[in-house]
Amino acid sequence: MHANTVESDSAYAPLGLADPAMAQAQLERVTADFGRMYRERNEALRALARAHHEALLRLSVAAEFRDDDTGIHIVRMGFLAEALALAMGQNPAWARLLRMAAPMHDVGKIGVPDAVLKKPGPLTTEERTVMNRHAEMGAEILGASDVPLFRLASEVALSHHERWDGQGYPRGVSGTAIPLSGRIVAVVDYFDALTMDRCYRPAIADDTALAMLERERGRLFDPAVADAFLAHADGMMALRDRINERRPQFSALLEDESPTHLHA
Repeated sequence: MHANTVESDSAYAPLGLADPAMAQAQLERVTADFGRMYRERNEALRALARAHHEALLRLSVAAEFRDDDTGIHIVRMGFLAEALALAMGQNPAWARLLRMAAPMHDVGKIGVPDAVLKKPGPLTTEERTVMNRHAEMGAEILGASDVPLFRLASEVALSHHERWDGQGYPRGVSGTAIPLSGRIVAVVDYFDALTMDRCYRPAIADDTALAMLERERGRLFDPAVADAFLAHADGMMALRDRINERRPQFSALLEDESPTHLHA
């Protein structure tokens, strides 16, 4: 037994610790230090990621203010996209990520001239080409990052103007070749854009907008996504109305959980 103790003690000699208790205490301190460093690093990385996300959201707000009179549209986009994803049974973590990504769907509009973006009448062929470039511009702005959030946001920016029948832009893909994120955001954006005042027309009534959405299922929109929105229309509109009433800041989109004050 004595020989084993000597042999055990000698294992700590390279550490300069002849006492196993001292060695254990030192290892515990080292472990604690590593844990503290890990937490501080993660906190710093989260703070940096939040700062980057807020910067891009501010860019999205800037683009949105050029297209309508309020940036609340991008807040609604985030929470409505999350709600629709959850209604379709998607993973809550992915739905939260979509909530953060969806508001950046039209960030590429920052590169569209006001003469085109705010034109009250129909666009010419050339103007439509310029306008349609915003999807690819947004994808390029967001796609420079390897962060999952921005990769999803880039996917949304590129795909939310595609159509189920393949007649959309910029790539003309159809059906399930369109990412689910883009198919969800397309439905939410359509309904929200119809029911808000625009520079070229007043808001369309909810019932009329829902009827228009139903007519476009299978043509503009994935039937399953459109049906999910229609089946949960009362809840979606109630969430929209609470957002309009309480006017949450766009920083609310960055919370780990949906703010409870937005839910009945």
